[in-house]
Amino acid sequence: MELPGLAFAVWLSLCLCVPVDGYPNGKVRQACASMIPCHGPAPTLPPEHSIALNVTEFRPGDTIEVNLSGPDFEGFFIQARDAAHLDGPAVGSFTLADPRLSQLLTCGRTKNSAVSHTSKRKKTQLKVYWIAPGDAPNHVQFLATVVKKYKTFWVKIPGPIVFQPNALSPATEATPTSQPISHLSKPFDALGCGSTKFCIRNPSNCDAGSASCSFLSFQREGSSVLVEMSGPSQGYLAFALSHDQWMGGDDAYLCVNEDHHLRVSTAYLKGRSPPVLDSENALEDVSWRLADGVLQCSFRRSILLPAYKGRFNLDANYYIFLADGESSGDGLIQKHRRQPLVTTAMYNISGRPQDIGGSRAPALIKAHGALMFVAWITTASVGVIVARFFKPVWSHSFLFGKEMWFQVHRGLMLTTVMLTSASFVLPFIYRGGWSQQAGYHPYLGCTLMALTILQPLMAGFRPPHHAPRRWLFNWFHWSTGTTARILA
Repeated sequence: MELPGLAFAVWLSLCLCVPVDGYPNGKVRQACASMIPCHGPAPTLPPEHSIALNVTEFRPGDTIEVNLSGPDFEGFFIQARDAAHLDGPAVGSFTLADPRLSQLLTCGRTKNSAVSHTSKRKKTQLKVYWIAPGDAPNHVQFLATVVKKYKTFWVKIPGPIVFQPNALSPATEATPTSQPISHLSKPFDALGCGSTKFCIRNPSNCDAGSASCSFLSFQREGSSVLVEMSGPSQGYLAFALSHDQWMGGDDAYLCVNEDHHLRVSTAYLKGRSPPVLDSENALEDVSWRLADGVLQCSFRRSILLPAYKGRFNLDANYYIFLADGESSGDGLIQKHRRQPLVTTAMYNISGRPQDIGGSRAPALIKAHGALMFVAWITTASVGVIVARFFKPVWSHSFLFGKEMWFQVHRGLMLTTVMLTSASFVLPFIYRGGWSQQAGYHPYLGCTLMALTILQPLMAGFRPPHHAPRRWLFNWFHWSTGTTARILA
């Protein structure tokens, strides 16, 4: 073969190969579709490893124990797929039994939909857990690629098939028909808000056709509700019905921008995890429009959907969430960057029409921020300025037997302590305890509160002005106060 032809053949073979064990850390998302490693031809011997499950039936939301076992192996890659379409995408999500041996990977737009190894350390068995999604197919089969060593591996070892109760066999199961999707011809408007339809707008009374307006409306039509939603077009829009003002256990609906096409789907929110997507079959008359920086989608949903798990009865009162955020090109949504809009009360969206707003920052959190601002930008800062610059000016002025500068400084700093203490308890009242998802903010707040209490305690034991250890107090007092101001 001539040199250019040989080079082309080598290049082509490299492009067609997807490494699995070539990545000993198991980061093999490139193999999501084929599950094929690039280690040469696969052996023709029958597989030495097997997959075992703890059940044969499942329902959406169930957790199934998956065990991979056999002679020593180094790498592996596990997925669950629709048994009727084994070349299709991964189904459901996994959780780990031992994070030292396995790790979660995201294939397509389903988070944690595959499991792989973390190192080349030899193992003989592995256990993970698979969580059935809300829109799981009736029959699901587990597949595994196992690498015993570099030249010895098996691709897509078939595992057991689990099925939902009363499911038809794969051969006789009817293929569902998808709902036709149409395109909207013009932007939404707020006509009828408060009179014929229930509307939520942010900012209040904004133009529903504007990219700066988050708009959501519900209009009851017989036994169904027509939903219209619009907002900025960068990624996705979503709303959810909830029994409380916290994310989790909610009935959610998403409009996701997938490479300039919209996907409209239902989902179920479980805690603060990414939404679990369901089938679109619960929605009718799906339409969308993407123009002028505005994302719009509409659909119709029956008020009662007893056959669909996770779908709420629309003839009841709920808090309403409205959120937007970014999404990747393949439709995988990201966490919203700003706080979702949440209604201040529970509403029946199929009842009396209203035109309402909501809040992206609850009153208690606004009060927390306002008190902290007054405490550390106003009273604390002025108190420091008084102590630093007014001591020589008011050296001969006295108030209640003490120097004027000291009394003003002490009064301002005690006010700072009281404002900070009041502000400190408000988030705990709002959350009903410790916030697990607030990052480092609660830890900084607790540290600040401790330093704020420590300052007046130290001041109460300060030595006289000419005492030999007064310099030590001065340094501690200054360093504690400065650290507290930086944290605040």
